[in-house]
Amino acid sequence: MPEKYEIVRKKVLTPDISSISVCAPLVAKKARAGQFIILRACADGERIPLTVSSTDGELVTVVFQKVGDSTMTLDELSEGECLTDFVGPLGEPTPIEGVKRAAVVGGGLGCAIALPVAKALHDAGAKVDLIGGFRTRDIVILEDEMRAACDDLYICTDDGSYGYHGFTTGKLEELLTAGERYDRVYAIGPLVMMKFVCRVTKRFDIPTTVSMNPIMIDGTGMCGCCRVTVGGEVKFACVDGPDFDGHLIDFDETIARAATYKEFEQRRKAGHACRLEGMGNA
Repeated sequence: MPEKYEIVRKKVLTPDISSISVCAPLVAKKARAGQFIILRACADGERIPLTVSSTDGELVTVVFQKVGDSTMTLDELSEGECLTDFVGPLGEPTPIEGVKRAAVVGGGLGCAIALPVAKALHDAGAKVDLIGGFRTRDIVILEDEMRAACDDLYICTDDGSYGYHGFTTGKLEELLTAGERYDRVYAIGPLVMMKFVCRVTKRFDIPTTVSMNPIMIDGTGMCGCCRVTVGGEVKFACVDGPDFDGHLIDFDETIARAATYKEFEQRRKAGHACRLEGMGNA
């Protein structure tokens, strides 16, 4: 009998970001920080890769942003409803062995992925600074959870409405200039943010791990969509990653590839919204 992937809890974190906690005991038992799952909201839906934000008993929590038709369909599901597929854990866990002092930098939705990494490091005995960046105070997510997963939490907002006024890279550079030294920095978030975090850490000669989230379909390395160039070699984020040495990533290539379907996603999102409005007027 097929396993039912019931949505046990659902939270709206911002108007565009939600979290769901899914009953998936086999995944919950094996999942480690940095790994991801691939789900389908319905039988004819797209495969959506999402990093595991946390596990609790038999529940696996993932956080997603409504960026296109498929994630909007996912967001329409309620507690008590079931997903068609929920496969994982996939990818390699984030390497934390031997790290005693770390900075974890998350940007926007990436904070949901930074959270389990910080928690894993903290639980292993490392001293952790967690830097979370958002455009404005209204879209800050998971603040309490992040605070509990680190020694010092620094919230940054682009507009200065909350915490440090500026980008995460500015706060990281401020800490390093003041004398903080880290065994490793972990950067998780928008590609441009990770690129500039790596520029900062390279100047200070600090090893840096980044979590890559390219276009992904099958999660087994066969489709080739998630390829990234690392140190001049082609790697596949779904099986070789998603974590890589940030100082070896060809960010410009990855940023260009990530923009391939942006216009298509926007059209699909707009079309999805129009259908919902039509249903409301029926």
